[in-house]
Amino acid sequence: MVEVKNWRQMIDSSADLLARRTGVDLPTWNARVLDSDIADEPALRRWLSDQGVDGYAQMILVMERFGYPDFMLADADELIDAQYADRVHLRPILDRLLLAAQDVGSVTAQARKSYVGLLTSRRQFAVIKASTRARVDLGLRLDAIEPHGDSSRQRGWRTTRSTCASNSPQPMKSTTMSSGG
Repeated sequence: MVEVKNWRQMIDSSADLLARRTGVDLPTWNARVLDSDIADEPALRRWLSDQGVDGYAQMILVMERFGYPDFMLADADELIDAQYADRVHLRPILDRLLLAAQDVGSVTAQARKSYVGLLTSRRQFAVIKASTRARVDLGLRLDAIEPHGDSSRQRGWRTTRSTCASNSPQPMKSTTMSSGG
């Protein structure tokens, strides 16, 4: 099965990005932030922007100062267990999709608060989300294929909604979707 990662890798990557962009490591930046005596997030973001720190590097420093959301401190199993806590009958669908993902090649799965993303080294190409108690949505990014069927645009993705029975011995029905561009 594909290894499922959590937010820790993103936090570490953001800390590395901060050090590469500024030449200063996270502990040193944390000390600078504390020495600044800035007490609110908007002011800290402005100050960091003035220091040339933006994007993920800025986000990590803001969270280091004001605290991380609980879901960013959870491990991958905790995040996925929470997603399927009230829909355990859908969990086998996620497990089958993760198993199938290893046939794609070098794929990483990242557990988030409300979905699991599938990524290559280049970008995220799929989102698996237990959207209701009776449905798992699979959003795919397939740039070369035009969508067809019951597709809808969602933040640059085309997704198809379908209801899947996890206890069926039949293979899951597949539908092609593509990114919106």
